Amino acid sequence: MQLLHTMLRVGDLQRSIDFYTRVMGMNLLRTTERPEQKYALAFVGYGMGNQDGQAEIELTYNYGVEHYELGTAYGHIALLTEDAYAQCDKIRAAGGKITREPGPVKGGSTVIAFIEDPDGYKVELIERKA
Repeated sequence: MQLLHTMLRVGDLQRSIDFYTRVMGMNLLRTTERPEQKYALAFVGYGMGNQDGQAEIELTYNYGVEHYELGTAYGHIALLTEDAYAQCDKIRAAGGKITREPGPVKGGSTVIAFIEDPDGYKVELIERKA
């Protein structure tokens, strides 16, 4: 078994592609347009995604839907980084929104930070030194 992807419904596909590629440093792996079914997909991830053994994010745009209620069950996507402080500086410089500055997790020593994507989804950075 392998985790392939997580799907997020987005209100503006190009805006989300821009965030995950330009701000978060992922690659646009592939896109699918389904006009008859009224949706479009974009897959983003690091490296070559599944081909490199990495999980991907499927961004799904349903025609005509510009906003979703995130609900209270969804938590966040977590990404590994060697330096959360430097990564947040890069994300901030690229226009990303930091919602929790880097620092130790409450009650522990692991350094984490949180970013919010354009649709309000949370992305956690977890620092692990090489």
